[in-house]
Amino acid sequence: MKVLVTGGGGFVGSHVVDLLADAAHDVVVLDSLAPDVHPRRPTYLRPDVRYVEADVADPDAWTDAAAGVDAVCHQAARVGLGVDLGDIRRYVADNDAGTAAGLWALHRMGFRGRLVLASSMVVYGEGSYRCAEHGIVRPGPRRPADLGAGRYEPPCPVCGAALAGAPVAEDAPTDPRNVYAATKLHQEHLCAAFGRDQGVPVTALRYHNVYGARMPRDTPYAGVASIFRSALAQGKAPTVLEDGGQRRDFVAVGDVARANVLALTAAEPVDGALNVASGAPHTVLDLATALATAAGPAAPAPRVVGGARVGDVRHIVASPARAAATLGFTAEIGFAAGIAAFATAELR
Repeated sequence: MKVLVTGGGGFVGSHVVDLLADAAHDVVVLDSLAPDVHPRRPTYLRPDVRYVEADVADPDAWTDAAAGVDAVCHQAARVGLGVDLGDIRRYVADNDAGTAAGLWALHRMGFRGRLVLASSMVVYGEGSYRCAEHGIVRPGPRRPADLGAGRYEPPCPVCGAALAGAPVAEDAPTDPRNVYAATKLHQEHLCAAFGRDQGVPVTALRYHNVYGARMPRDTPYAGVASIFRSALAQGKAPTVLEDGGQRRDFVAVGDVARANVLALTAAEPVDGALNVASGAPHTVLDLATALATAAGPAAPAPRVVGGARVGDVRHIVASPARAAATLGFTAEIGFAAGIAAFATAELR
């Protein structure tokens, strides 16, 4: 099978490329390898893969890279929570316009293969919660006054009572809370519209908190695992916001890459969204503590500092049931082993 992987020089995309090429698939990568993302050319780029170094927003580059492909794995995106609203144009240009350019080119080419999109759990906003009186509820954005006072848990939007967390399934309402989240949901909508129009199966893989080798280091846009690891590498304590009790599903990049390959190669394509998660949530403080422990006895302990990032949510954990039922995907890398390996893995 011939597969185009956009963003195949990046964190998740490069691992997808490795699995596909190792399985003897013909792989083409479309990636700008932009200097703000790759200050140095990555050493893990493969000699047996064709790299089209161009902007994903260029439809001519898509036309070149996608010639004769059987499937497209669209990983290219500007990722991470933006520092402020000043990032809005870059996110929309890379994520929305880049996806539109590709779909326009694929339409012109008459593409009828599979399309797998890297989406994100951020499209859900807050996770799923249960009120003892009102059942499953959807809290609104947390108020700055509550965050400033250390009231981090969202209350029931009906009665104000305390809530219990529940896993989010793919049919949960979407509620993006920041610019990045809005662009990821728009990518899903654009690809779904393309799929309906062209008769193309589109699988949107909603990644939860991915960690592993080749993550970007020392950048405010990196995932929390990379931020904590970069701090420890500098001899600094990981700084944990809020009270550290935020629950997330941390999933190893090797498992995420394998989910992509399953979506590309399964006997029957899966149309729609799938959570890609470990199914075993941990708190952000759990993550910081595990990384500090793996760094050795001289590593400083995490420091819980309160505060919160604008647009962040309290808890978001996933139900991995649909991915298991439709793709046969279940995560294989446990939290303890995965974080121990990540503590010494090469970052980008």
